[in-house]
Formats: sequence, C-alpha cells, structure tokens
Amino acid sequence: MSSVLLITGGAGFIGSAVIRHLIKHTKFSVVNVDSLTYAGNLESLKDVAENPRYTFEKVDIRNYGEVARLFETYQPIGVMHLAAESHVDRSIDNPTLFLDTNILGTFTLLEVSKKYWNKLKNKNTFRFHHISTDEVYGTLRETELFTEDTPYQPNSPYSASKAASDHLVRAWYQTYGLPTVTSNCSNNFGPYHFPEKLIPLMILNALEGKPLPVYGDGCQIRDWLFVEDHARALHQVFMEGRIGETYNIGGHNEKKNIEVVHLICELLDELAPNKPKGISHYQDLIQFVTDRPGHDVRYAIDASKIKKELGWEPQETFETGLRKTVSWYLTNSDWWQRIRDGSYQGERLGLAGS
Repeated sequence: MSSVLLITGGAGFIGSAVIRHLIKHTKFSVVNVDSLTYAGNLESLKDVAENPRYTFEKVDIRNYGEVARLFETYQPIGVMHLAAESHVDRSIDNPTLFLDTNILGTFTLLEVSKKYWNKLKNKNTFRFHHISTDEVYGTLRETELFTEDTPYQPNSPYSASKAASDHLVRAWYQTYGLPTVTSNCSNNFGPYHFPEKLIPLMILNALEGKPLPVYGDGCQIRDWLFVEDHARALHQVFMEGRIGETYNIGGHNEKKNIEVVHLICELLDELAPNKPKGISHYQDLIQFVTDRPGHDVRYAIDASKIKKELGWEPQETFETGLRKTVSWYLTNSDWWQRIRDGSYQGERLGLAGS
C-alpha cells in the first residue's frame, strides 16, 4: 500500500484541488477528512472518488476520539491541514464557529499528531503541514509585500482565528519538537469555488441577471492565486519544505476588486453572449454597496522564498486562470446550481458587525 496522507478539509475548495493533484500526480494514498459543513462538497472529487488510493472519512476535527481513530487506522506519514471556516463575512456574523473550528480543531489535530508521532520508531517519517492565509498579516501600504517575517496583525474574526492556529502550530514545533511546516497563501480562485466568494459570486449573479455587489469603492487590492498552482505548491512544501519554516505562496497577480469584476464581465460578454433579459452588458449589473466592517485595503505576497528554496512559481497568470475559471462555471452548471438551490443563494453576509 502507498504511503498515506490525511487531508483535512478535503471536500472544500483548496482541499479538493490538493486531493485531485495528489491522486493524479503522486502515488500517495489519500484519506479525505471532512465534516461536510455547508461548503464541503464531495461532488468536487467525483473524478477521483472511485480511485483505490482515495478514502473519505466524515469526521469533525474537533472530535479527539475520532481523529485518534483515523491515525490508528491509517498510520499516516503526514497531515495536510486545510480544514477551516474561511469566509470573512461569515466570521463577522458568527465568530464563535470560527474560533471553535479553526483554533480548537487545530489544537486537537496537533495533540493527536504529537501522541502518534511520539510512538513512531522513525520520527523522521512524519510531518504536519498547516495551511493558512495571508490575512493573518493584516493590511498593507501601497508598496509593501507580506514576507514570512511580517508581524501578525489580523483584523477580522476569521484572520484572528487563523493567526491563533498558526501560533499553535509554531508552539507545538518549538515546545514538543513536532515536525511542522506552515504555508500562508493569497486569495485563491478557480473551479469548484463555493459561490460565496467574490469571483464565483460575480459569475453566477451575472448569469442570473442579479446585481454584482462591490464593497465600498471596490479599490481593495488582493493577490490572486489559481487554485491548481496552489495545490502544486502545497505538495512541494509538504515534501521539501524545511521543518519549522513558513512559506508564503502568492500568484503575483495584484488586482483591485473592481478590476476583477470588470474582467469577469468582459469574459462573460464574450463567452456567454446570451444575456438575461434587459441587459446590454454584464457591467450594467455592478452595484456599489456598504463596505465590509474592518475590510483590509491591500494584500500582496512576496513569494521569493518558496521560489528560491523549492523552485515553485505560478504557471497561470490572472487572465489565463480567470478565463479557465469562467469557462468552467459555464460548463458545470450542475455543480453550482445545486448550491444555489440549496445551501447558498447569493445573499449578502457579514453585516452583523456594522
């Protein structure tokens, strides 16, 4: 049997991309550990679901007994920890859930991993890879970049909970010697993205003739990373990253939110010319709305460390990745329509703090 990896949050957007990459490009056996909350979708893994190297376990990472059972059953050589509540707007509405999952869930995984690792005869065969976000660093001035040494200044309940989980991982390495590596990424986009996030929400709202809500003046800047590039990076960090180190993963694609929305509209004008009734151009649907409370102005990552040490760099530009993304949503309506009919209809979230 191939070496086993536990992937937490594997039914989510980034986690499913990682699993598809590992099954396609490696010999690892993968155990997908996911509790299938609203954003977990096993349909994102239909291409690998029948592969003998893929297993799904519906487990909440906060459940110590169940997590311990997974380690005992599968004897993994490593964990890639992606399970998290991740939407800033939802964290404003319900911060308790974010602290519970992102902090206590990570703590549980670390404790089970430590106990398991301490029993191994060869401790060099195991590592714990924690996947985090650039939002832990807060907001940037115009010319700065986030580096691995940037001080943490989280400004939302989501980013604060991820910062806390990052600190726990560091502490378990420094205090107990648990072999950990951490990566912090910029905003991901691509196929299978849950439609509460900016890019898929704009695509689907436009196709349905609904308003395209742009927060504030739309000048907030994000660095965009195509999810399949990120999956490659995570595989490399897990395999080759130095224990105890952090790696920032970015796409070198800084865009204002309003620029992103305009580019989506232009692509849809080209690729989906049969517009909803009464619409001449998709841009006509843009509406500026009240900004998110505590909205960070700019994120941008310096990804030179991972390029220098591991040789990774993104293959997709924002423009090539966005075209692939829009095309995917146009040809996979069965995937997103079930979400729009069920768990999320595109409503505005995150106003509870305003």
